[in-house]
Amino acid sequence: MPKDAQGAPWVRTRLRTAPVSAVAFGLLVLVTAFLAAVLPRAVEAYETDGLREALTSGAPESTVLELKAPAPGLERPDEARADAVRPEALAAVDGTARSLLPEPLRADPAESAYGVRTAKSLEALDASLPRPDGLPPRFTLLAQSGAAGHATVREGRLPTAGTPVTVDTRAVEGAVTAETASALRLRAGSTLTLAGFPDGPLTVRITGVLEPRHPQRSYWSAEPVLRTPGLASVGSRPPLHYWEAGVLLAPGAAPALLGGQGEPEKYWRFAPAAGKLTAGDAQALVDGVASLENGPGLVRMRGAAGPTAQLSTGLEQVVGSYTATRDAITPVVAVAAFGIAAVAVVVLVMSAGVAAARRDVELALLRARGGSLSGIAGRLLAETAVPAVPAAACGLLFAVLAVDGARPLPAVLGAGAVTLLACAGLPVRAAVAHRRPRAHRERDDLAHARPGGRRTVAELTLLVLAVGSVAALRRRGTAGSGDLLVSAAPVLVGLVAALVLVRLCPLPLRWASGPAGRLRGVVGFLSLARAGRSPAAVATLPLLALLTALTTAAFGGSVLAGVADARDRAALLETGADVRISTTDGTPLPAGLARAVRDVPGVRQVTAVGIEYAAERESDESQSLPVVGVEPQTYAELAGRMELGGFTADRLEADGGVLDAVASPGVAERLGRAPHRIVMAGTAVTVRITAVRPRTPALPEGEFLLVDAAGLKGSGGASVLLAAGAGLDTKALRAAVRGAGADLSVTLRGEERAALSDSPLQAGAERIYVWAVVAGAGYALLALVLGLLRSAPERAALLARLRTLGLTARQGRQLLGLEALPLALLAAGGGMAVGWATVGLLAPGIDLDRLALPEASGVTAPGGAALRADVWSLALPAAGAVLLAGAVAVAQAWWAGRRTPVTHLRAGDMR
Repeated sequence: MPKDAQGAPWVRTRLRTAPVSAVAFGLLVLVTAFLAAVLPRAVEAYETDGLREALTSGAPESTVLELKAPAPGLERPDEARADAVRPEALAAVDGTARSLLPEPLRADPAESAYGVRTAKSLEALDASLPRPDGLPPRFTLLAQSGAAGHATVREGRLPTAGTPVTVDTRAVEGAVTAETASALRLRAGSTLTLAGFPDGPLTVRITGVLEPRHPQRSYWSAEPVLRTPGLASVGSRPPLHYWEAGVLLAPGAAPALLGGQGEPEKYWRFAPAAGKLTAGDAQALVDGVASLENGPGLVRMRGAAGPTAQLSTGLEQVVGSYTATRDAITPVVAVAAFGIAAVAVVVLVMSAGVAAARRDVELALLRARGGSLSGIAGRLLAETAVPAVPAAACGLLFAVLAVDGARPLPAVLGAGAVTLLACAGLPVRAAVAHRRPRAHRERDDLAHARPGGRRTVAELTLLVLAVGSVAALRRRGTAGSGDLLVSAAPVLVGLVAALVLVRLCPLPLRWASGPAGRLRGVVGFLSLARAGRSPAAVATLPLLALLTALTTAAFGGSVLAGVADARDRAALLETGADVRISTTDGTPLPAGLARAVRDVPGVRQVTAVGIEYAAERESDESQSLPVVGVEPQTYAELAGRMELGGFTADRLEADGGVLDAVASPGVAERLGRAPHRIVMAGTAVTVRITAVRPRTPALPEGEFLLVDAAGLKGSGGASVLLAAGAGLDTKALRAAVRGAGADLSVTLRGEERAALSDSPLQAGAERIYVWAVVAGAGYALLALVLGLLRSAPERAALLARLRTLGLTARQGRQLLGLEALPLALLAAGGGMAVGWATVGLLAPGIDLDRLALPEASGVTAPGGAALRADVWSLALPAAGAVLLAGAVAVAQAWWAGRRTPVTHLRAGDMR
């Protein structure tokens, strides 16, 4: 070659030599970078959705920030006092106060309002108003802004303040909601005469009846009495009730409230705008609210609203509840993230190992001819970077497009880590393998490999870490402060088990080789010999990936199964059966309802029960013991079907005037097993407890006493209908209930179950677990394929040699299938055992309650959401690994059989 001649570019030449391998490597990096980038974005996205949902679905009286200031004092002139509460003055303070809200807290203008209200309700003097216990109703007056944009006039018109209203004005206009008008018998044109003014009552003429456009939002629900009237009681025995309602005045009528004894006060209500909040704003929200309630923020607010202004809100409790749920879920989700990350790292390392093994002779020749490690490693780094960097960038781009609204930095770091590992894998592997030139390669059979001291120290260190993480997880659970070692406990257990199995693997191979050699056929012996002569690195990494993936899949599947079981059980405890139908006022069920429900498609069992209350002793004044009258045969069958305190019908027999009964543990402890007299509805009944059950369908929670309804003389009849079945036609069921009578409530177990998984935090965490299990299984299968591909040329050459000696194509497929079987069986059996042991070891430290059941639902599962090993999560991945290993080996034998033996046996040909 001439002195100035340039050789062929290394990277271009190598990529053109093996384009398929380069494309496959790029696809692997793309998928891995996508997963590494999309995982933190998905977690942040569902956490953001959870925060926004907590603020939008929370009770407005808890989430609204209310700034209040007392009305101007009597030391000021009446005209100045009236000017201070007019809409113009309040609007100016509203604009200033909004600008003083600390970041990231911002007000929603559509649902915020300001005005003047009476802190103390005023008594109505009108005799035409309803008086439940002879007490007159009381009204809270609110001169609130923005009524026209939040209500539809159903009758009449909106109130106005035509002439300037002063402190001495005693006649104003007002409006009420449709619910208030219906409850208090008001209409457009009605008048209210309100006491509490020194020189005569205040007359409020109702000019309109309003229908709130969004009754559950902050404008109407920040003070619920404005939307819906309610019954309040005075502190007497027995309590006496009266109506509490609200009247909406025109904003310009606020000065009239200053002349009365209703303790008027100015207020500004700011509904938080949740649309632009992110999960990272949770702590800033709490800090901002603390500053507004008692800190620098309050000082600034007083500068705008007055020196005695106060700000109150329950927003910090709402955000705190969200934060507690998020912090409880995050460590459990981190377990899945660690599992998929570990398997992905193993697969990337294996891909580098396959490439290094394929080019082992080439690299050894370069070293023998004087090539430096740095020069070879640099060229290999450039060679891998060309497909890896663009693929990782595409994966990052796809992750950004797939999940919007999250911070870019975590995704960039994840994709960058994948790129670094993918680019450095092949150069580092080649540099370690060829750190000194060698004439031939030492034997590294699985059956003859002897671990060195460094490997032993590394394995013992990993063992110590695994034991420490498991102990920490069992002792304090996942409620710690983000300890990554605790979240990595399942992965560490799987890694330790894989290393132990790799050390033990040669033993069964040696034991089985002797008996196999005495068999007549050669396939069994050759397969075991080939499995034992596989390079240790070829067996270790696939086994490591498979065990880690199977452990993660078993743990993740058990988590999902535990969550599903807890929600199923909680939904059952809410209804007691698949369908629960009851009257809204406790009156008996209409005749024919049971027959109509029984005819609905899907209904298998129907039973009616009556719930009354009795006194445990004749001397007791209160009747607090729930007595459930049932039909023994149908109720016992339904209780057994629902697995809620099942019993046989003969436990509720009647003998000599004594009713046999089934009781809850507390009732049985108090009444005893001997006959006992209870008093219900003025009649004494003798009962004898024959069985004790913790729960029953009629009253899934709390105490109960079940008796035969036929033995209860003078009972009010059945008030609850329970039904069980599969594939219920819910539309037909509701239609049948509507046709049977009015004032009936229908509760479906399926609907209660669906309501338990509506929270974005719970749903997002479940999706992460499902994705982690699926991705881990895919990486495990890819690891198995890479392990077989690494030794594919040698295996094909062996098959060709054996075919020249008379081995048939069928025997060749059997040979390769049986050769792959020991590793697959070892991984499957070990994965099932390790998965079962991991779940058992870590179950005491895993709290699934917050992941399974939304805190706001008020629903609890008996004993909490327990983590138990799921059989299907253990068996299905293991069986899939065995089947895939055999399928890949058979496919390779079929592909190798299509080519002639001469093609494989050409000297020096590495194809």
